Amino acid sequence: MADEHHDDHGNTVSAWFLTISWIAAWSVAGVAIIMGGALVTWTVIALGLSVVLAIIAGVMKKAGLGRKEPRPVPPTREEWEAASKAAVKKDSGANREVAATASKS
Repeated sequence: MADEHHDDHGNTVSAWFLTISWIAAWSVAGVAIIMGGALVTWTVIALGLSVVLAIIAGVMKKAGLGRKEPRPVPPTREEWEAASKAAVKKDSGANREVAATASKS
């Protein structure tokens, strides 16, 4: 459930819309509070607007403006160590070939 809920994070239209719109909504509420508006009133307005904007971003995601492929999964520690060992072996094998070629000439 948590992965599905956070699946939209990243460089997508719906994610940027939600980020920018929340910044704008809470900035307006913050300025209104600083200018003497009622704290509770503007907080409720910002919270309500945040929910509406999240629903709009969800609709945008369902309309195809969200992530199109599954999230990349980082390798486990064992997979990463195996890949780095293979890269070191491949690199050292290439260095040996270069050294052998250099010694022949």
